[in-house]
Amino acid sequence: MEFSAAGRLEVRVTAADVGKRVSVRRLTDYGDTVEKFTDTVGVLTSWDDGVLLITRRTGEQVRIMESSLVAAKVVPAAPARRRGPAASYEELARVTARAWPPVESERLGDWELRAADGFTRRANSVLPLGDPGVPLDEALTYVRDWYAARDLPAFVQTATGAEGTQELLCAELEARGWRREVSAEVWTGALAPLADREAPGVRLSRTADEAWLGRYQRKGVGGTALRVLGGGPSVWFATVPGAEGEEPAAIGRCVVDGRWAGFAAVEVAPERRRQGLAKAVMAALAGRALEEGASAAWLQVETDNTGARELYARMGFGPHHAYHHYRRPPAPGARTGTDTAGPGPGDERYRST
Repeated sequence: MEFSAAGRLEVRVTAADVGKRVSVRRLTDYGDTVEKFTDTVGVLTSWDDGVLLITRRTGEQVRIMESSLVAAKVVPAAPARRRGPAASYEELARVTARAWPPVESERLGDWELRAADGFTRRANSVLPLGDPGVPLDEALTYVRDWYAARDLPAFVQTATGAEGTQELLCAELEARGWRREVSAEVWTGALAPLADREAPGVRLSRTADEAWLGRYQRKGVGGTALRVLGGGPSVWFATVPGAEGEEPAAIGRCVVDGRWAGFAAVEVAPERRRQGLAKAVMAALAGRALEEGASAAWLQVETDNTGARELYARMGFGPHHAYHHYRRPPAPGARTGTDTAGPGPGDERYRST
């Protein structure tokens, strides 16, 4: 917090600082002898009618009454990472998007509208990396119509928590009634340490065969999904065979793209967990990615997947930014179709990972 020359805390943030990262202390409780304070760090996304709206790294929005402020200051746009490869949000956003390529896309200014028959939100959402070239309401109307024409719900993928992320756009979407349905995080780490372990029995292939698909969490994968899974600059699939006649004990997928190797679909049979198979799969894929010249790794993990987060942290990964999928509100008077219905968070076609 900021101190004045007299040693007192001061509020050094104004409405002119909207869009900047701030640290705020506010009084949240009044007692007879004790005052309780709460600190909030995030991007100041609005300051209207005496109310501040701050978006935290996770995407959570906090409303703060101006009258409760005790101290506030502008802070650096993003904290320095203590480990792992340095990367901008935009670089990672483009790399992760190429790892889940749509089968159809269209540009709207600096926005990319993506569709893949509903297989994974990442390939069926707008990636807004800049200005759409038209007013926001006009852009969102175009997005709505574009996805409706394909019988798909309209999603916009945004990010929070790093320099250059889209806290302001998140606030604009929420102000227009868009609902945040799914949040996850992109984690990064060094690639070489992942390969420093044995990977016996792991088979690598350029295609996802029937055995690999048998273990994959999404059942009934069709042609469009196979195009997405097999898309990307350099894709590898890993399989640990199961007993004869059974599905694989473990699988994984890796997309090599320049200096980056992206890991996904690392799945282990329930009865074979805690045997090191996930690490073996990632080691085999990491070794192949190193051979192709990659040096950094990324993966996407949902915020409530505690087991995976603990595993990846032990392997040297750490969070870079959070990303969110916002779904547009129903159109006024709409009765049926993608305006009011469609797959929800539990629908297999739209699972994030």
